[in-house]
Amino acid sequence: MLTVVCVLTGCQSPKAKLPAESGATPTTRNNCYSLLHQLLDDQKNVSLLRYIKREQVEVKKLVKKIAATSATGAKLLEEFARRDPSINLDDIRLPPGEAVTREAIAATKQKELLGQTGDQFELSLLLTQTEALSYAWHLAKVAAENESQPDRARALAGVSEDMENLYHEVFVLLLSKTK
Repeated sequence: MLTVVCVLTGCQSPKAKLPAESGATPTTRNNCYSLLHQLLDDQKNVSLLRYIKREQVEVKKLVKKIAATSATGAKLLEEFARRDPSINLDDIRLPPGEAVTREAIAATKQKELLGQTGDQFELSLLLTQTEALSYAWHLAKVAAENESQPDRARALAGVSEDMENLYHEVFVLLLSKTK
């Protein structure tokens, strides 16, 4: 149970800002690919939470959709890396302060989610998903902008669009729960 919550909250921390660079660069591309892969790989397990927590049907369906879409995105990036050795999915490079801050936030969110039930749990879960999906949406967009291969750039733009659409679905559901 603790592992599932760690996975869920580990990808929900504040996001490192990438330096503004002009043109496509392998460094920015690899860093975005790495951060995006880490996030999608974590998000693909979010639906496992249903085994330890109960959600309403519409939340459960949306969480399963997020997990499936994230798994597809993670596999896509793994395929890119398999075919192109210049793609490094382990190029995270976060400053130490950022890494420690992310760990602290993940621990706090883990404690909160484990201690919540019902509407409070669903609200917290949906809020963490808006954070993760917004980050994935923008990471994929920046990766696409820094990808020199047109086919991969289009695929990354598609991942970005998928994450944006899921973000809006979660937002609408979140809004309906606050009324």
